[in-house]
Amino acid sequence: MINPLFYPILVPFIFGLMILWLPARWKETTALVASGLNLVICLALFTWLPLSFGCGSWSNQNLLTLDSLSGFILIFQAIFGVLAVVYSPACLAGKKGHTKEYYTYLLWTLAATAGAIFAAHLLLLLVFWNILGILLYLLVNLSPEEAAAASAKKTLIIIGGTDSLFILGLAVIFSLTGTLALGGGHIPLGTGLAYLAFFSLVSAALAKAGAFPFHTWLPEIAGPTAAPVLAFLPASLDKLVGIYFLFRICRDIFVPDFLGQTVLLAIGAATIIFAVMMALVQHNFKKLLAYHAVSQVGYMVLGIGIGTPLGFAGGLFHMLNNAIYKQGLFLVGGNVEKEAGSAEIDDLGGLGRRMRWSFFAFLILSLAISGIPPLNGFYSKWLVYLGLLEMGRSGHSLWVVWIAAAMFGSALTLASFMKLTHAIFLGIPNKALDRKKVREAPPSMVIPAVFLALLCVLFGVLAQQLPLRFFILPAVGSIQPAGLWLPGRAAFLIVVTLVLGVLIFGLGRLKKVRLTPTYIGGEEPDLADHRPTGSAFYETVREMGFISTIYRLAEEKLFDLYELGKEFTLTISAGLRKMHSGILPNYLSWVLVGLVILLWVLAV
Repeated sequence: MINPLFYPILVPFIFGLMILWLPARWKETTALVASGLNLVICLALFTWLPLSFGCGSWSNQNLLTLDSLSGFILIFQAIFGVLAVVYSPACLAGKKGHTKEYYTYLLWTLAATAGAIFAAHLLLLLVFWNILGILLYLLVNLSPEEAAAASAKKTLIIIGGTDSLFILGLAVIFSLTGTLALGGGHIPLGTGLAYLAFFSLVSAALAKAGAFPFHTWLPEIAGPTAAPVLAFLPASLDKLVGIYFLFRICRDIFVPDFLGQTVLLAIGAATIIFAVMMALVQHNFKKLLAYHAVSQVGYMVLGIGIGTPLGFAGGLFHMLNNAIYKQGLFLVGGNVEKEAGSAEIDDLGGLGRRMRWSFFAFLILSLAISGIPPLNGFYSKWLVYLGLLEMGRSGHSLWVVWIAAAMFGSALTLASFMKLTHAIFLGIPNKALDRKKVREAPPSMVIPAVFLALLCVLFGVLAQQLPLRFFILPAVGSIQPAGLWLPGRAAFLIVVTLVLGVLIFGLGRLKKVRLTPTYIGGEEPDLADHRPTGSAFYETVREMGFISTIYRLAEEKLFDLYELGKEFTLTISAGLRKMHSGILPNYLSWVLVGLVILLWVLAV
């Protein structure tokens, strides 16, 4: 009998193969059946945990395990898979591309994700980890746009390069402990080899999650990649898998010391601030959302870097919340791009009246990612803040820096989503869009986004009763937050306040008022030709002294490890080409220089 843990791996894989063999007209139905069946299996497995599997000579060491942490990630990766499949047919209709391969790769990604979170042996985790990297490359490269190939190559090189560090980390761990069992030993930091292994594995996890400084692949793929791919992988699954592994590193493999903890916290703070500052000045809303997908990782890294149950709870809860609202935001972005025909903010405006349900979902999701109570994004950030305060009370001197970065980043997130909401759904409508008669997206594209928006409300108001109780706390243990937040009571008071506001607004409209134009010094602006779009809301920030220099350096790719590595490699290769001139005396000179160096080394 097949062990139940193999079903979430085998079912999507087999159905993915079937899609390649079946006629093209069956691809959507087959993918929907497969993703739905996979969700049912994952829900069933969650009720049976803990589960494990070992075989043969490995019988004393589990190869696959399902515990509280991997269990809730398994459920949500299956949910995100179903939503992506439901959304995709209408979104991809009429587009050129290999749709059969798309659905196959999507299902195989579900299978590889299940394998990665089940893996109880680091070597097996490495196998599924690399498969996920290849599938990400293949999905990005499916786009017919010209820039997709370059973006896919950059993604593969960054992810593949950090996968090499993953292998290096495993080699060092095996030399230190003699085992590659996940959780087989808590390695204390303090030696050079331990630090090497720790930061090698952390680099792989951060690259998968899209954290600074390995983040540059994510905004790069945002332009040419289809919305369901962006929503399914970098927005949700990559975050789940990357942060899951980072959690395992810091809790089950190593015992981080002050240095390791400080480096993680610094990376988290830098990720929040740097990415949100880049998001503020974007003119393409897909790139803006991509930078926010990077920025939110910083809160997860901060939570895990704290290293306490409270910090772990905040980091993991924010990982889950971010996957929910970030997938929803990319799906709404896909609705807008499909109906309006553009992802450029200057081309949009006034769509709220035409796309009411998308506007409703986008507003809720934007407030959630900005950390507005009583939505889920606030509660997870609140736990991270409390974890940092707890760290400060225990004597960590830099806690003020980390909490200031987190709170400042949250304020800038709200600012950029105010800009984005105004630019897309409010403001003066674009005449070109009026002529196109923009309408609401098809129901199959709207329902997934609305579902995720409602989930943000549910997981915020009932945070203690649902996600924390059933998903987070079983994975990290009990927590005792220093502060108290009652989301149910807060939600009730907020609703009462909104109702009172509506009543006051309605009473004010009973009395006739006199409308007069705004006095602007006698000028008569021609808003038809000079329509404020909101894309330049924060251009003054770009022009501020030191910050303008940072923006300029970022645009010149000075903070892009991929571009720096490429330039270094090309410089070295150009030098080698000049050395290999084909002139024999030059070669003899190099041989003589090499012999002199070799003799000097041996003599010393």
